[in-house]
Amino acid sequence: MGYASLFGTFQLRTAENREITITNRRARALLAMLCLAGNEAIERDFLSKLLWPGRFEAHAKASLRQCLLDLGKLLAPRGTEILDVSRNSVALHPGSILTDLDALEGALAGEDFASAIAQLHAIGTKPILDQMDFGGPFNQWLARRSGDCEKRLHAAIEAGLAELERTGDREMYARLRDAWPARSAAKPSLAAPAVGSDRTRIAVLPFHPVGAGGAQDYFADGIVEELITALGQVPQLLVAGRTSSFHFRDSPLAPPEIAKTLRVSHLIEGSVQRQGENLRIHIHLIDGATGFESWSQRYDGSLDGIFALQATVAHAVTHAIGDALGIAVAPPPARGMTGSKEAYDLFLQGRALSGRVFGEGVLGTAVDLLEQAVALDPEFAEAWIALAEAHQLIAVYTPCLDRAAESERMADCARTAIALAPQLGYAYSLLGVHQWTQNDIVGALDLAFKAYRLEPTNPAVCMRLGSFLLYCGRTADAMQYIEAAIDQDPVDGRKFNLRSVGRFNQGDIDGAIEAGHRMVDLGFPSMWLAVATAASGQHELAVAQYQQTRVLLNKVIFPPAGTEPMPPAVMDAYWQVAANGVCSGRAADRATYCALLDTMQSQLHDPADASIVLPAIFMGYPERLFEAVSHAISPANTLCLLSIWADVDPIRRIWQHPEFIPFAQRIGMAAAWDKYGWPDLLPAPSNRFETPSHLSN
Repeated sequence: MGYASLFGTFQLRTAENREITITNRRARALLAMLCLAGNEAIERDFLSKLLWPGRFEAHAKASLRQCLLDLGKLLAPRGTEILDVSRNSVALHPGSILTDLDALEGALAGEDFASAIAQLHAIGTKPILDQMDFGGPFNQWLARRSGDCEKRLHAAIEAGLAELERTGDREMYARLRDAWPARSAAKPSLAAPAVGSDRTRIAVLPFHPVGAGGAQDYFADGIVEELITALGQVPQLLVAGRTSSFHFRDSPLAPPEIAKTLRVSHLIEGSVQRQGENLRIHIHLIDGATGFESWSQRYDGSLDGIFALQATVAHAVTHAIGDALGIAVAPPPARGMTGSKEAYDLFLQGRALSGRVFGEGVLGTAVDLLEQAVALDPEFAEAWIALAEAHQLIAVYTPCLDRAAESERMADCARTAIALAPQLGYAYSLLGVHQWTQNDIVGALDLAFKAYRLEPTNPAVCMRLGSFLLYCGRTADAMQYIEAAIDQDPVDGRKFNLRSVGRFNQGDIDGAIEAGHRMVDLGFPSMWLAVATAASGQHELAVAQYQQTRVLLNKVIFPPAGTEPMPPAVMDAYWQVAANGVCSGRAADRATYCALLDTMQSQLHDPADASIVLPAIFMGYPERLFEAVSHAISPANTLCLLSIWADVDPIRRIWQHPEFIPFAQRIGMAAAWDKYGWPDLLPAPSNRFETPSHLSN
């Protein structure tokens, strides 16, 4: 067996530890690619395009053939068959080469933590295949593969730390924890994903429940969600997010129109029939360009084998996609979430209701169902995550009387999920939301970055990280993650809200208005569109747009907790005052609404309600903002903070106010600036406890 070093400069050594010199740099790169791919075969056409970019296809293929011959001659005297070369692909012969990455992952999987720590110290911060560069496509492939490796390592480290904590081995826990920053770097990186990667883009559309009269929609939706999750773990695929996929339930659009909107090359459609314990799934792969079916299959199973059935379907779909595109696609790993059929069924029902968010009692019912699920199976990590998310949605989107308590419940559920399955990144994102309410913004960002390292292709994780950075004024960094989330999930109003605010903060008023219109088309409140329109000078139009928000009252936005419904005439008067105060540009209108906010804060059950915080930001009323947010940060009013960072009047009055830096210090934001960088609009002072001179005037 040979040994290869992937960290740092690529090297190949014999079993006797003698280096095998490979003078041909493309042959060396070819072998390095195969080592990094592990047991996965790589298509010959793909190799020729990556290693000989810009050459005619025939010349590139001939060069690959010669390279393989040269490599074969070099390795033949070693006495071990190393390369498996077929007409279409190339792979390493199983067991022929062990890499330092294999050894590290094996040590972590086998809980040989002493060996893993030694290897972590040996590789340090060396990048994978350092100084290997053959142009854009190769570099993109290497970046994606390296990112996947780092993600796996991080998940394995987290799992190891969780096991050491469980067993009480504090010494080894501390050694492993201290060894990992040498790899991950103590100063967190803000490097964001490249939008528009070279992965094959697909979407899974809602499956049709057969013969159930709509009563089993939640079960069919559960099959689709698990298929989205499973396919999302395949390195060669980029799967459209759930929100965008489910937007097209019962859509009259033709498949090519849906594929164009979602920017995917293939669609997966299907149906689910459930009769008692028996299941039948029909599935179809649709060419997004033509709308023609390129593959279909039927699968039969039972509830007892639901996870095996889902794995079979996911494997078949990946194989069909590979055949359709002529590429080797690795099948996703199987996911077995619970051994309880009853708990799984309750989980699907609860998650389906949480996905609806709005409706009388919807989220409360979701919580009841999910609590029953985790009572039946306390080790059901995915159900704990769904329960955490349901509590978060209650704290944000309902007029609940105790948002802090809902946030605590969310955090408890997220912590339980992390203890059970530390590789599930979204739980860290939800826990990060709670850390904001504890004025631990550094901890919130730490958790958001950890979630991203674990699930970089989860659009919800990307969006959460981007929003946290927006709240802190790191707009340029935030927009990379937000655009990546939109690229994968392009039919979600919340993400376009973030894009609109981000572009507004960057001074791109036209871009903010354009994103705002899309946001409104997708059912999101029009307040942010109105603010951008007012900044463009169109005040009358902005006032009308702001007033349109009342159409969504009790549907997407809710009145403050504990208040009685307003009579229609009073509601009309309130929204007229609000729209004029924010958008008319008249000082008298602003003063009237500011006075109304003062009254509201003294009378409302929650003096930090978002209905106070957000208009205070829009109108540049720093005193009201500082008092409200200093009183309490909640999952609901945190969302308002992204609107602070615009260099337009009157919003700039907030971050230019002399008390803004002390306010940021009180709520923990200044500490986050120290670690993750100061806001785009503020120069970092030499001492963060000093007010920058340009703000003290």
